[in-house]
Amino acid sequence: MKVAFWLYFFMFLAFFDLHAQYPILTPFALSLGAAPTFIGWMMGIYALTHLPGNLIAGQGVDRHGSRGYMIFSLLGAGIILLFQAHVTEPWQLLVLRSISGFVLAFLSPACLAMLASLSSNPVQQGKLMAGHGVVHTVASVVSPAAGAFLVAQSGFTLAFQMLGWLLISTGIIAIFTIHEPKKTKASLLPAELSVDAPVSVKIDVIPLRYYLLPLFVACSQGILFFELPLHEGAGASAIMHTGLYFSIISLGALVTLSMLFLSKISPYKRASYGILGIALSFFALAALDFIPIQVSLFALGMAKGVVFPAIASMFIDLSGGKRMGTVFSMQSIAMSLGSFVGPIAAGALHGSYSPYFLAFFLLMLLLVFVPPKKHGGFKSPPVRTTTEGAIK
Repeated sequence: MKVAFWLYFFMFLAFFDLHAQYPILTPFALSLGAAPTFIGWMMGIYALTHLPGNLIAGQGVDRHGSRGYMIFSLLGAGIILLFQAHVTEPWQLLVLRSISGFVLAFLSPACLAMLASLSSNPVQQGKLMAGHGVVHTVASVVSPAAGAFLVAQSGFTLAFQMLGWLLISTGIIAIFTIHEPKKTKASLLPAELSVDAPVSVKIDVIPLRYYLLPLFVACSQGILFFELPLHEGAGASAIMHTGLYFSIISLGALVTLSMLFLSKISPYKRASYGILGIALSFFALAALDFIPIQVSLFALGMAKGVVFPAIASMFIDLSGGKRMGTVFSMQSIAMSLGSFVGPIAAGALHGSYSPYFLAFFLLMLLLVFVPPKKHGGFKSPPVRTTTEGAIK
């Protein structure tokens, strides 16, 4: 599990760097003179440019492995942050964020595919996915507050420079420490079969409706990431408050991720109940003013801690453990589309209606379209049997 340790370590540094930007990007854009609608498009275009990267990553990871894509993503994102530290116009920030969206699109599918390839045991794979969630959440607990504190103490320019060099350093170290796990394809075949003989392989076809889960959940998160920084404004104290709000969400997620017994529950049920929890938290943010915002955000984080590992485990199960790069690439595409639509819709509604109502409505609609079965999980996907050629 040496590879898993290094993967978790680098993912921690990468997630720390990325989440540290959440509370400071919107105030930075406001300081450049950007309007809320423009900020929505800036956040959305970042997600939109994920799509071509996700498409390339899906086939590329399956064919060439994860290592090169991880290193490229870390180094490229770090260099872009160095340029971002010196922008003076909103359109420059928009261009750099769009490039950053493409570059970082390779990171998540590559990391998840490599983690999934470390074991063929479904229980162990579930634990690896949960570990990914824990690392992600621990990094996101401290990073928003750290990013806000960094800006308050040194300003936007130095903060982006430091975050950029952190990513570049992480990518350089990854060159010498991350290696692809060894695969023994021949050992997967029965002994009596010749390596050159055609083999009948079952390929699980995942119905498109399952991708509505990451799509709608990411859309709701895009709404949150747009609206929450505007709740406090753009001053130094407001940036600190926003950073603490994001940390509260991550603390809530850490609580449920620490409940290891949850991994024994069907991932389909966990996804369904977690989405319901996120929806109710958005309703509280939108309409229940008597509930402190910190309580609603903590509850939302707890629900997130259930949903994201459950969705990853669900897709591993639905795919039959095959073509992990393609599977997680499709998941990332769905999330990118949701992250694109969410902030743009929130920017259009901001000032007229609470965008949190939209997030609540979408998530409840999701539970109607993709309901769980009475006895465990969503409906099973169809299985397609194909015959693959000789294994070379």
